[in-house]
Amino acid sequence: MTWSGAAIFFAISWWLVFFTVLPWGVRTPGDVGEAAELGHATSAPIRPRLGLKALVTTGITLVLLVMFVVVVQYDLLGYREYVSRP
Repeated sequence: MTWSGAAIFFAISWWLVFFTVLPWGVRTPGDVGEAAELGHATSAPIRPRLGLKALVTTGITLVLLVMFVVVVQYDLLGYREYVSRP
C-alpha cells in the first residue's frame, strides 16, 4: 500500500465515519423541555460537541486504516491473484 493510497482511504473513511458519528448524543430543545430560540430550527442540537465527534471519528478511522493496511499488506483476502488475471 502506498502513502497516497492510505491517505485517500483515510480521507474517504473519515468523512463516512464522521457522518455516522454526527447524530450520536444529539439533544434538541424539545428533548430537554426548552423552547427553541426565535429563528432557530426546532431540530437544531443544543450542544453539538463537534470537536469531540471529530476526535472520535479520527480514532475510529485510524483503527479502520490499520485493519485495511494489514489486509492489503498480508494479502489476507487474496485479491492480488484476482486482480492480476488477464
